[in-house]
Amino acid sequence: MDLKYWAATDVGRKRSDNEDNFLIDQELRLFVVADGMGGHSSGEVASAMAVHTIRSILAHEQDLLDEDRGDDPTWHMEICMLLEYAVHVACEQIYTKGLQEPEKKGMGTTVVSLLIVGDRGYIAYVGDSRIYLLRGGIVYQLTEDHSLMNELIRQGKITAEAFDDSPYAQFKHAMTRAVGPNETVEVDTLDFDMIPGDSFLLCSDGLYEYLDDTDISRMLSLTEVKDIPGRLIDMANTRGGKDNITALVIQVPENADGSDRAAEINFTLDTLKSIPLFAQLTYQQLVRIMNLTRIIPFGAGDVLCYEGEIGEELFVILRGEIELSAGGNVIASLGHGSHFGEMALIDATPRSATARAMTDGKLLLINREDFYEILRKEAPLAVKLLWSFVQELSSRLRLTNADLERARSGESDIMDLDEDLLVSDSGGNFTRVEALREPSVDEEIDPEEIEAVDEFEEAEPDLGFEHEMTAPNPAAPMPGPVPTVAAPPVVAAPAPPVVAAPASAGPRKTMPYMASPQSGRVAPSGQPVQNDQLDITLGEGSSEE
Repeated sequence: MDLKYWAATDVGRKRSDNEDNFLIDQELRLFVVADGMGGHSSGEVASAMAVHTIRSILAHEQDLLDEDRGDDPTWHMEICMLLEYAVHVACEQIYTKGLQEPEKKGMGTTVVSLLIVGDRGYIAYVGDSRIYLLRGGIVYQLTEDHSLMNELIRQGKITAEAFDDSPYAQFKHAMTRAVGPNETVEVDTLDFDMIPGDSFLLCSDGLYEYLDDTDISRMLSLTEVKDIPGRLIDMANTRGGKDNITALVIQVPENADGSDRAAEINFTLDTLKSIPLFAQLTYQQLVRIMNLTRIIPFGAGDVLCYEGEIGEELFVILRGEIELSAGGNVIASLGHGSHFGEMALIDATPRSATARAMTDGKLLLINREDFYEILRKEAPLAVKLLWSFVQELSSRLRLTNADLERARSGESDIMDLDEDLLVSDSGGNFTRVEALREPSVDEEIDPEEIEAVDEFEEAEPDLGFEHEMTAPNPAAPMPGPVPTVAAPPVVAAPAPPVVAAPASAGPRKTMPYMASPQSGRVAPSGQPVQNDQLDITLGEGSSEE
């Protein structure tokens, strides 16, 4: 996969020193931006150490990057862990230098790094520098700021619009994580598929504070990549330029060979988004869910699951048609975009139907064990998913109560709830399947039976073959939907050799001003990485003077 890229950094309008650094290594296809902090040139030292240490670690382990194990998820995880380890080593080295030189104690830096291996991107980041993706004309933020401001907004304590007028305004540039002030730091990672036509922007806060998505989309859509960083920097300086400004742009050219793959990736993400369980997730969170999935081809006549067996997967139909049957009776036919089995993600109960393929096609599978793992690791994502489960159970309970009300008023026959199934179509709408039992014309309903059924308080089993679960009172007011934030995945390939690096005080430096690749010794970590406490780091290099 071919790549086009360029980078530039500028001191800005109000600072005398530039503490930002960037690095590009064409051979490794590694791109890093770091925004130093600490004052008295310490920030520049920290950011320079970070970008070169990360490069040295990856160069030392290049054999892993060259293995080309295709879609092996273990390999993807190993690359993510390597990139994360490189940031940990940089953190340890910066912290040690601060201890050795008291005037530099407490120095630190943000880091955003993008490593491209084959047609897959790997991101590791700490702090409030960002990576944006432009895909299909839509801008997605692939990173989440580790700042006090973002933490307060995420917790719902304040809105972005009200922040500047709040008591927290003076801490706008306070970071909850940074590389170097402490010996260890928690590093966030993300890996995703890249497709032709993708464009990326890695930048410091001195740039994105002056831009909106429209500005980013317009600039990244320009055909001459060498012009983009400079134009972005000019835009930031014109609008204030109160901080150092760094922009690194990467473009993946369009090509006909990748069109089918791009369409399949986009279709998969759109299909996941259409499922009520995932409807409130950001693009970044959808990518994390997509990384859990397995795509399974099936042929006409294949049995995908049997009635009575213990269920462990959510099924999403990407292509083809599937027929569901229970007790020997056909109860539904599902097409592409439909899903079933979501309750199997939270409980192990027997399937209530058999699924048989009517045509050739493809299924997307999410396993319960993998689902639990991401719930443990991603608290904000877990809250959204569990809330979606509550909403779905509530809607099903209301449907059951409506049936009981109609039965009480004599509008319809009472169904055997044990044989009632709900099927979700591609639009997320539920259809009640009543083919399991045809009530007799002469069958009379005992009023006492109606009373007994009316006391039934549990949710109905779903096509997901789950057992009944107690649901919340449908009469209680439901909170509003979880806010949706857009985010996303990525793609890449090679371009002219370059390793761009630190910018010191003075005029703007652009590529071809590059540091030589450093062989550097690899400093082994030796200690297990521990999650930081919520430390607030006030960065001189990131606050308005």
